[in-house]
Amino acid sequence: MVDFTARDRLKLLLGGSALLLTACGGGGNEPVSGGVFNGKPPPPPPPPPPPSPPPTGSDTPVTGMLRDYYRNNFKIGTAINHQQVDARDKSAQIAADQFNSITPEWELKPSVINPSPGVYNFSEGDRIVDWALENNMAVRGHALLWHVSTPHHFLEGSREDIKLRLEDYIWTVMDHYRGRIHVWDVVNEIVSPDIYRGYDGVGPDRRSNWYNAVGNSDYIDWAFHAARAADPNVQLFLNEYDTETPLKREWFVQILRRLKQRGVPLDGVGHQMHMFYDTDYKEALAAIEAVDNEYMGLIQHVTEIDVSVYHDPGECWQTSTNCDADYGPNPPTEVLNTQAALLKNLLDGLTLKPSVESVSFWGVRDGDSWLNTSPIERHNHPLLFDRDGKPKPAFHALTDPNYKTE
Repeated sequence: MVDFTARDRLKLLLGGSALLLTACGGGGNEPVSGGVFNGKPPPPPPPPPPPSPPPTGSDTPVTGMLRDYYRNNFKIGTAINHQQVDARDKSAQIAADQFNSITPEWELKPSVINPSPGVYNFSEGDRIVDWALENNMAVRGHALLWHVSTPHHFLEGSREDIKLRLEDYIWTVMDHYRGRIHVWDVVNEIVSPDIYRGYDGVGPDRRSNWYNAVGNSDYIDWAFHAARAADPNVQLFLNEYDTETPLKREWFVQILRRLKQRGVPLDGVGHQMHMFYDTDYKEALAAIEAVDNEYMGLIQHVTEIDVSVYHDPGECWQTSTNCDADYGPNPPTEVLNTQAALLKNLLDGLTLKPSVESVSFWGVRDGDSWLNTSPIERHNHPLLFDRDGKPKPAFHALTDPNYKTE
């Protein structure tokens, strides 16, 4: 398609008028409307100057600045919930303004949709899915199976009972969202978290309620086969956290190999990337490379990015002790700059990975984040926009190649 500028269209219009006048008047120098026409159109006015870019550090970013910056690389997404959408709060406004993919925060999880046998509630999920589509945003379905969000009735009875119940649930949900959701996290967080004991830890499979009820990890296969049967046109993902940690990454790859060997219909993998401000971005990129290096042809998404401004020891997460002190509402500038540099390096690296087709943040404004209450209650600042909705150094680092984080 030829892209005409306003100046090109003006030239064509004036040129067409000259031909018409020549054809009607017969002579190249006859008067036209009291003047003299000499066969040449008057020169067009100069084109208007291009709009000025927003100043560095602007609190009012241009509409679409974030998603447009990465439009040739991958979708840019965020997580949001239906209450934010219903209230039309600042986070929903920013989401519609800057992102082109939405992950419903909890509305599509089994404990919400199917809390008791035979009872299905799609109202909250429908609200946010329809809102996203109305705003021309893709939706990542999250998640069909997650051990934390599994009602007790899912795991009652024999292996066959559990399998049939899971298949019925997946069919019902995916049929409901057919044509509206084209990517599903089928299974979420199935790799063992027992990495701190090294190879003495229990891995690679998480000993979850699903694993214990079934007796092994066959439930993963059941879920993916059921999802493929329910909707052959949807991309099916396995989503995991902490893949930037070498041992967790190794166990993750072991499970991927096993699933592929068994013919499980897996299209892609998601890496959550809940990081600390001093995480080595190269380890995060190594997680992408590890999957690429298996040559399985898998699509990759980064699904839940946030960057905590703290780096708590393990006992903080386990016993809520020895945690970093609360920065309060105003963290040090050097911490925000370090956070910005980390995200800049990470996304620059991701643009060089053709298998990466989507990158999503887990929330819009700092006040939205789960990290304000986990592992303890305190102010955290892990996202691209502050509590008032103003873009932070991380946002500017991602959208302005000339922005300096030091």
